[in-house]
Amino acid sequence: MIKVVYPGTFDPITRGHEDVVRRASGLFGEVIVAVAASREGTLFTLDERVDIASKVFAGFANVSVEGFDGLLMNFVQA
Repeated sequence: MIKVVYPGTFDPITRGHEDVVRRASGLFGEVIVAVAASREGTLFTLDERVDIASKVFAGFANVSVEGFDGLLMNFVQA
């Protein structure tokens, strides 16, 4: 099973983001939507963005949503 990570701030999440995840969920065994904390001003907090993304992708069995702060490399390694 191939696991992929789709990182971004998702602020706000769009239909384009949803389309990428929908396509990836059909190609890969597991898709992790990695919601990044941002040092710059964002419309929504990290917790709000994780919550919104979780609701948007709730219908996808092989998609999970996780928030992270720091380097993407460290998130992927963990």
